[in-house]
Amino acid sequence: MKKNVNWKILIISLIIVYSVALLGSLFTSQNVNTDWYQSVQPSITPPSFVFPIVWNILFFLIALSLYFAWIKSNKKQKKKIAIVFAINFFLNILWSIFFFTMKNPLLSFYELILLGSSILLMIFTTWKINKISSYLLIPYFLWVIFAGILNYLIAFSNI
Repeated sequence: MKKNVNWKILIISLIIVYSVALLGSLFTSQNVNTDWYQSVQPSITPPSFVFPIVWNILFFLIALSLYFAWIKSNKKQKKKIAIVFAINFFLNILWSIFFFTMKNPLLSFYELILLGSSILLMIFTTWKINKISSYLLIPYFLWVIFAGILNYLIAFSNI
């Protein structure tokens, strides 16, 4: 049994997710090579070139998750999907603003807890609709945990 791809929904999912990525990068990319960021990086921070590679993979997986959840959901579930993904996208961008633009590691650490919680909410919401959609979000959650460790080390290293 061959399943057809709904190209319109897939492309819309990719556009939505990569628009979030682009918006977040506006707050991040110009600040990665600053003296401030270089001075606060923990020793376990991966090289700078790793971050865009990982984030592009993660955003692709998020877009696929959105796509699979959307095409498998009913009208009521679509509303939930839209809400939980929108909250996550907002929190994803907000972290970049708090950390890189405002240079506030403490605030960004607490915001990262909300971001991680929103990913869990995405995982639980999509689990009820499409297991694959849910599984695709696990690497995102794990990466945000790692980012949380880095953020924690920065926020609490001078206390």
